[in-house]
Amino acid sequence: MAIGKGVYLKKLTSRTGRFRSVEVGERLEGTSPPSVFIGRSGYPKVYAGPMLTPSHGDTSGLDTPEGWLDNRFLQTIVNFRLQLVRGKSLVSIKDLDSRFVSQLQEIAIAKQSPETEAEFKSRPRGVTFNMDHSPFGPSAPIKSLDFSNVKWEYQLEKVYYDADLKAAEAVVDLYNKNLLFSQIQKAFSVGTMGLGKNRKLVPTRWSITAVDDTLAGYLLKKVKEYEMIDTYQAYQFQAMKNNFVILLLPTYWQYEWMETFLHVMGSEELLFSDWEPYTGKTGYSSVGGCFYSVKFAVLEALERMQKQAGVVVFREAYRGYIPTGVWLCREETRKAMQSKPAGFSNLMAALEYISSRLALPMERYRAESRLLRHMRQQTRIASFV
Repeated sequence: MAIGKGVYLKKLTSRTGRFRSVEVGERLEGTSPPSVFIGRSGYPKVYAGPMLTPSHGDTSGLDTPEGWLDNRFLQTIVNFRLQLVRGKSLVSIKDLDSRFVSQLQEIAIAKQSPETEAEFKSRPRGVTFNMDHSPFGPSAPIKSLDFSNVKWEYQLEKVYYDADLKAAEAVVDLYNKNLLFSQIQKAFSVGTMGLGKNRKLVPTRWSITAVDDTLAGYLLKKVKEYEMIDTYQAYQFQAMKNNFVILLLPTYWQYEWMETFLHVMGSEELLFSDWEPYTGKTGYSSVGGCFYSVKFAVLEALERMQKQAGVVVFREAYRGYIPTGVWLCREETRKAMQSKPAGFSNLMAALEYISSRLALPMERYRAESRLLRHMRQQTRIASFV
């Protein structure tokens, strides 16, 4: 019986017991990167709270995935993420006027790492791994929270006070003003954007996909106005037990994501995929948030090139891979699309080249792919004519 991706990754994350998080007591003095986490269990009442560390000074690197691919190993990222302690309290998603939620908003839109002092109801324990969001260390119900030296990021502050600006418009505006994806996502999750009456807390996992999808939709409207590329192009980036190869097709926009987990836990060779046509996708992707993260990253590159193309993304994860969130898919795709592409005049030559850079045989991908089958049929018809 075929195993679903969610079941597989849940099993994979259950094998992370070898990692040890930071040990803290019921009181903690340090900083927040700044960072917050909003859970989704029990929605519309959720556990929300700050992410804190016993370290002092600038700890922003602990929650800025845009810089994690720079000379770092996957285990290094996991280890420093487990230095983060999650405080949590049960709140309603619409309870934005409470002092605690207001504190979370201040932390989320802070420009620098605020000094914090927290008291927990019990000693924080455990670690948390998830396929969509980054891992973090121990957690516990929070009793009190105080912080100082908070200076807000100016653009986030403007959006916070503009209660007539829709959330999607705010996300796009902040992106165009060169704020980091992670900054926008955190501010979005704590209800600092949107029409005043509609504002609410958004679980971290959902907010990541919401921002990816919003930015992808904005970019796609622009990309569809550009001319198509005139050759097949292959881009690649490999790091942290992952290999990303992106194939651009000389067609109108269409997008397919294929990912393989090769011998990560044993002898398994699991392939998962999803796609969307030019007209768009209905319903949530079967492969989860990575579908939207990669779509955004590719469209970002196409908009930069001012070109339109069809897209097939091949992702392979190898032994030693640890799920650390969809940031990895977004950032590795960004890196791949910044590399110098290999160009080809026909599909077969492009696939032969890509096949030499993948571990799973290309025939497995061809059998799974809707877009590649469609392209091969078109090629045959054109040859016949």
